[in-house]
Amino acid sequence: MPTVPLVPTVRRRRLGSALRAYRLEAGFDVLEDAAAAMGWDRSKLSRIETAKGAIKIADVPLLLAAYGITDPEQIRPLEELARDAGKKGWWQTYTDLAAPSYVDLISLEDDAQSIRTYSPQLIPGLLQTAAYAREIIAATAITRTTEEVIALTEVRMARQAVLSRPGKPLKLRAIIHEAALHQEFPTRPGLMKEQLRRLLDAGKLPTVTIQVMPLTAAAHPGQVGGFSLVDFPHPMPSMVETENLKGSSYVEGGEDTKLFSEAFEQVVAAALPVDDSTALIATLEGKAPK
Repeated sequence: MPTVPLVPTVRRRRLGSALRAYRLEAGFDVLEDAAAAMGWDRSKLSRIETAKGAIKIADVPLLLAAYGITDPEQIRPLEELARDAGKKGWWQTYTDLAAPSYVDLISLEDDAQSIRTYSPQLIPGLLQTAAYAREIIAATAITRTTEEVIALTEVRMARQAVLSRPGKPLKLRAIIHEAALHQEFPTRPGLMKEQLRRLLDAGKLPTVTIQVMPLTAAAHPGQVGGFSLVDFPHPMPSMVETENLKGSSYVEGGEDTKLFSEAFEQVVAAALPVDDSTALIATLEGKAPK
């Protein structure tokens, strides 16, 4: 019976990327040398680093020890990734409907400790109401049927469970451009009032911070486009997610994610303070049609 190749899930990619980074830091520039330290051939380690092969949980600390890493705080997150690499989440039910990059995003949100996002055009998905989500999905997923739009709306609502998950709710810092708060839906005039109320309620959560980028803001890096920084428990590196009509794309690597992190801090500085942002949202909610 032929062997079914492993699907390179986003967890396997993160694990492989981290192991490769540790290998290079240890001075093993040649795969054969690192593989020999484990008694493996080159292809096995290559498959692990490229997410095309799995690594046993018990082999993770052994491989890291070969790289000179024995700190349990560094080892534990990689063991958890190895354990969960092939685990199926609730979102697997929708893999026939959702694009692979969107499935990756949901998996990242499930693993993340915090997310920092700048959204210049839309309310972020984790803060949308079902009615708002359905309108936006219908307008942007232009090849989808009505049934698929409804299903994708259900997925978006299910994603929001990370904000209230027991023990370790996701920390969300969202910078939303004021233009997105003035969105109008002519056939559903009361929709935006409900959405603005949702933002006010979410902003009361201790793990959610919302700021508004005012129309009068000075120039800032976010004017190039929106992006999200997905942060994981130390020592796992962050990832950057950007989105367009075809779905999400991801940026990995220390220098690249550092660039986006610095850009986000400049976006935060250009936005209204939290209290002023809340006041502006409340004002717009009061004026919105019912």
